Amino acid sequence: MPSFSYRAVDAAGNIVRGDLEAASERALETQLRQSGAELLRAVECRGKRFRRHGRLRRKDLIGFCFHMEQMTRAGLPILDALSDLRDSTEHPMFKEVLASLIGSVETGRTLSQAMAEFPAIFDDVFVSLVAVGEESGELSEVLLRLTESLKWQDELVSKAKTLVIYPAFVGTVVLGVMLFMMLYVVPQMVDFMREMGESLPLHTRALIAFSDFLTAHWWWVLPALPMPFVLLKLGAERSPGIRYRVDDWKLRVWLLGPILKKLTLSRFASYFALCYGAGLNVIASLKISEDVAGNAVIRKGIADIGKAIADGHSLSDCIERTQLFPPLVIRMVRMGESTGRLDDSLLKVSYFYDREVNEAIERLKAMIEPAMTVVLGAIMGWIMLSVLGPIYDTISNMGI
Repeated sequence: MPSFSYRAVDAAGNIVRGDLEAASERALETQLRQSGAELLRAVECRGKRFRRHGRLRRKDLIGFCFHMEQMTRAGLPILDALSDLRDSTEHPMFKEVLASLIGSVETGRTLSQAMAEFPAIFDDVFVSLVAVGEESGELSEVLLRLTESLKWQDELVSKAKTLVIYPAFVGTVVLGVMLFMMLYVVPQMVDFMREMGESLPLHTRALIAFSDFLTAHWWWVLPALPMPFVLLKLGAERSPGIRYRVDDWKLRVWLLGPILKKLTLSRFASYFALCYGAGLNVIASLKISEDVAGNAVIRKGIADIGKAIADGHSLSDCIERTQLFPPLVIRMVRMGESTGRLDDSLLKVSYFYDREVNEAIERLKAMIEPAMTVVLGAIMGWIMLSVLGPIYDTISNMGI
């Protein structure tokens, strides 16, 4: 959808300027009139995507799905539901997006077609599910499932943030204290310790050598610390082979690997259940779930499942061959196939992984605080022992 830079006059007679996406200049004029402004001049900005109000929050998207689900379930027309939400939202960017959706729907497009014009907000999975809901007449049910899925993602992100905030804060403090000690305190004490004439222990000599190295080369040592991660990220973006090896390593790394694997499989099971419950067939549901997996190893496993199903094998047998899922999940899927209630079994698989992820995160949170305390104590203990140890030995010898 093209973007227009416009000048308009509002109800108070003030001139307003801005950027807005619309299907045409006439649709732009309609959108502005609905917001109480009259278009004066519009110029199309080719290739420009409007992002001037920042990124849309997940909570706004949850509110959109909840509002649309309630309105459509009550029988309210799509245009009325969108107009009501546009008038009540406080997010400037989302208000313009909703105005653009209204303009597109008024020109004869479906809601999913209008959403497809904003891939940064409504991804392919979102648009595909809304399209299925429109075709099947179960749009309110699809929106309800999307609301639940987005709420689950929001809760998971919140837990991940609480998991990362403490070690990130403590790690920053430890790094700052260590750099201060190495670059300022230790060099001040070196001459004093050497003038004492005592032979310095090995750990003190190691501390002095490390401090001298940082003092002389800090300008390239500090930027070099994140360099391996940057190189791996760039390599993974450009090479599928490197991406596959990096993602495989992520699933195997100690402590975090099993949690990441469960999290990825939970996302897969959740979207698979969502798509299949919305009316898509197994292969189409697998294709959409493959796109949102977020890990090359698991994505390949899902693709292999889709190929095997296309060859005539059952879903449970294909899942078992990938060796990604535990036996309990395979039995649940097999039971769903035999009873004809695969969507219920998939929801139980999603619940199983949700519980596993929550328990793993809680266990990791309980381990992080004492582990960080031990690391901080060990670093500070080494520094203090290396600095104060020789001074204490000298004072003890003088007392003798």
